[in-house]
Amino acid sequence: MIRLNRRRFLRSSAAGASLLLAAPAIGRAGISANEKLGVAIVGVNGRGSEHISEFLKDDRTEIRVIVDVDEAVANRRCDDIAMKQGTRPTPVADMRQAFENSDVDLVSTATPNHWHALTGIWAMQAGKDAYIEKPVCHNVYEGTALIAAARKYGRMCQVGTQCRSSQAIIDAIAFMRSGGIGEVRLARGLCYKRRRSIGARGDYAIPATVNFDLWSGPATMTDPRCTRPNFHYDWHWQRHYGNGDLGNQGPHQTDIARWGLGIDAHPSRILSYGGRLGYQAERKDAAYIDAGDTANTEVSIYDYGDKCIVFETRGLSVDDSDDTELNTLFRSKSGNKVGVVFYGTEGFVVQDSYQHCYVYDKDMNVVKEFNGGGNHFGNFVSACQSRRVEDLNADVREGHLSAAVSHLGNISFYLGEQNRLSVEDLSAALSKFASPDDNQATLQRTVQHLKKNGVETDRDFLSLGALLEFDPDREVFTNNDQANPWLTREYRAPYICPKAGEV
Repeated sequence: MIRLNRRRFLRSSAAGASLLLAAPAIGRAGISANEKLGVAIVGVNGRGSEHISEFLKDDRTEIRVIVDVDEAVANRRCDDIAMKQGTRPTPVADMRQAFENSDVDLVSTATPNHWHALTGIWAMQAGKDAYIEKPVCHNVYEGTALIAAARKYGRMCQVGTQCRSSQAIIDAIAFMRSGGIGEVRLARGLCYKRRRSIGARGDYAIPATVNFDLWSGPATMTDPRCTRPNFHYDWHWQRHYGNGDLGNQGPHQTDIARWGLGIDAHPSRILSYGGRLGYQAERKDAAYIDAGDTANTEVSIYDYGDKCIVFETRGLSVDDSDDTELNTLFRSKSGNKVGVVFYGTEGFVVQDSYQHCYVYDKDMNVVKEFNGGGNHFGNFVSACQSRRVEDLNADVREGHLSAAVSHLGNISFYLGEQNRLSVEDLSAALSKFASPDDNQATLQRTVQHLKKNGVETDRDFLSLGALLEFDPDREVFTNNDQANPWLTREYRAPYICPKAGEV
């Protein structure tokens, strides 16, 4: 099942290897083995604060530049770093200034999703190694371009799917691969995580300290107002910038699912269903329109031939669940459930946190546990020192394959968003999509969850996405011409993400 332009990948890897031999030991020519590696961190208002903490803990690195389009945030972070590091980084609004800085060796980015790929490509073109948060790209073609850039310029490119460095998950997957739960053909990723409404759609002021042109970057400019009350973070739930929870939490779990199943390819068939539901019921206002446009309830099914991944997103209250089997496997009836279940012929493996996994026998008895975390940022720094791509725990290609799972599922949903069906009609449609999962049971659990959250299920309310057939080698849809434009986006000069052949 080795696909994704495997022949081209091997050729580009060979070319990249020659560049690695010619490249300096680290980004800057002449750097000594004992000299600290200079780090620029791009996007520090949210997840970027964790990047700061991780590089401050590593005595091999020094944070030299902080990039944020909100000057108030950038200066506040620089002040905090100065107190801990002893030297104050330079704050800049435009990341290109950091890439031109010869004292910067590594770039770490936690920008909004629509900036991820171009940040990494620009950094690697400037001779920097890159750590990129998940999803590594906002769309499928950006991921392929990132791979091409990493290989062409001989750069290390690590993706922020930190479970790849978790000892518990490493050990659990090794156990499963050795036959610990028999044959495994199905993995279910869960994001049962409460996400309240982000507020009513409307016109809200852009924060005065934000450079909105730089913030928008590759995305086409919208009206110089904001459609969401909370400018920062809530972009996740607007598809112009984010990818919903399928693309936010999803890449962690689908990455583990692919890894455990031994899948090294894109899926060949994709089908999603769901909607953005329940907020009217919560507010007791039938006219209420939430500012988000990504699904808060979504089931995506990915067919890999002899194996299957199912990903379930539930953003409404998960305080009381009737999912008997999942309640047992996650040892909880209420609260968030985020993780992966592997279904074997002899039992189950459950990843229920970034540092813990259970093993169950067929009778739901716990027979084994795995514990232990890891240092994902440290692994990235070590690979930057060794100059060996194989030392990365989460190379960009793995990140691309896992991010693409989310993108393909969302494309299916977006294309069928107006195709709202009754439960009976949706059930009939799912009966025609064969998979190792019990599609009907998954649908009924989803419907029951919605009912508990006040969603009226006696009318057409769930959208059935387009059934898509995908060529994993050419990365194109073969049965739906309307789907292919969603593999990329309209870009805004000068922030144009190049195609793989143009990096």
